Amino acid sequence: MQSVVNGIPSTQIEGARWIKSSASNPEGNCVEIAQLADGDFAVRNSRHPEGPALIYTRAEVAAFVEGARRGDFGFVSG
Repeated sequence: MQSVVNGIPSTQIEGARWIKSSASNPEGNCVEIAQLADGDFAVRNSRHPEGPALIYTRAEVAAFVEGARRGDFGFVSG
């Protein structure tokens, strides 16, 4: 299995299928996410798809999403 670490160029992540939110705007101001073979998730800037990816575990993504739903991040509106 490929070793994927934070900051790896997203183009070097084998087999990644990047998904962009349907809420993304025409200027491309969005992030893209890909599930990795080991269950972790890679996140990249959609405006720089060749740039680095940040890697998060399933638990980290779930905690972030739950926090956003609860409004824990006062600057996030939904």
